[in-house]
Amino acid sequence: MYFSETDTLSFIEENDIKFIRLSFCDIFGNMKNIAIMPRELDRALAYGIPVHSADMLEEKPQMLMLRPDTSSVSVLPWRPQSGRVVRFFCNLYQQDGSIYAGDLRRNLKAATEKLWQKGFQCEMSTRCEFYLFKTDMEGNPTRIPFDNGGYLDIAPLDKCEDTRREICLSLEEMGLSPTSSCHKSGPGQNEIDFASSHPLTAADNMMHYKTVVKTIAARNGLYASFSPKPLPEEIGSALKIYISISREGKSVFGSSFDTITDAGRSFVAGILKRIPEFTSFMNPIVNSYERFEAGCTTGEAPVLRLCYTPGCEPMLEVCSADAFCNPYLTFQLLLQAGMDGIEKGEVLSATEQDMLLLHLPGSLREAMRLTAGSDFVRENVPQAAAENFLRQKQAQVEAYEAAEDPHEYCCKYYF
Repeated sequence: MYFSETDTLSFIEENDIKFIRLSFCDIFGNMKNIAIMPRELDRALAYGIPVHSADMLEEKPQMLMLRPDTSSVSVLPWRPQSGRVVRFFCNLYQQDGSIYAGDLRRNLKAATEKLWQKGFQCEMSTRCEFYLFKTDMEGNPTRIPFDNGGYLDIAPLDKCEDTRREICLSLEEMGLSPTSSCHKSGPGQNEIDFASSHPLTAADNMMHYKTVVKTIAARNGLYASFSPKPLPEEIGSALKIYISISREGKSVFGSSFDTITDAGRSFVAGILKRIPEFTSFMNPIVNSYERFEAGCTTGEAPVLRLCYTPGCEPMLEVCSADAFCNPYLTFQLLLQAGMDGIEKGEVLSATEQDMLLLHLPGSLREAMRLTAGSDFVRENVPQAAAENFLRQKQAQVEAYEAAEDPHEYCCKYYF
């Protein structure tokens, strides 16, 4: 839904909206929100609603103002139809009304606008995998998958299809655009795909998606886990990111790998060169690297892949991320890495092919070391946010390494 501020106020009044959730995403990829009553919306639009940053965005706490982006309004369909609830994503401001540098959602928008100014257009989409697990008599999650189905199985092997259907219908009702869903290779593992859209919309959709999946799963007596490697012996869950770049109406990736343009090659080369330096943001928990380690033997090894599907825009597929990332920051860094490659005329190596294996850090500790020493990260991530991220991740790494059972540690904190 896309409304002006006046239209938004009318929509709230005409649709019996009683609660308004003002949301944003912290540096760690977690959705945060505060609920206000409709009578407070005028103030929120004009001045913002104050929140304390605490450790969500940076070490030094300060008061920030949440101001709703009226183009991002969505009705939450699982809430009562009488006294309905809507959610806005928000822009963050300092108390004096100046822009807050750590607003990662705004930074993604700025990166996209910079790309447009250079004559390029961009759309992005995601495919995100998750597992459904049974819950016990008290509603607590177990580690027992909801079914024993496999890739593209149907009922009765696929017991997840009704829950997936409800998730997709809820997403559509919110104005999002799921395109397909299926059972994946792991027992109880599922995937839902989204249509391509503006990068900011794609990131908003990803944040909505995680909330909807967990909410609908709970309504069905299940527990949804986005953990990259929830079961040691089963395939992991990835967040696949698709990027479409065009100039003057034509894809820079050509119609096949043989016809990729120089700009397309440089965009891919830019990501290949820089992605190890921001992998800690794309894969921000120790469990992410358990998935990478297993991928060497299960075929899950992270790759970049150029996708040429009949009837679809050529896309660059990034297979390394997982759902614990902050999508605004991840999308921004992918786009900026590609654009840096174009600006510097970087080229792919002689071993170029349509599937490019990513040589990524083998652990979160190694990934953090590369991030801390990266000029690219320093140029594109607010310093306070990056320092807070690395500091808190350092504590997690140390706790993981000291744990008697590292996988049990991951289950306790990330499952």
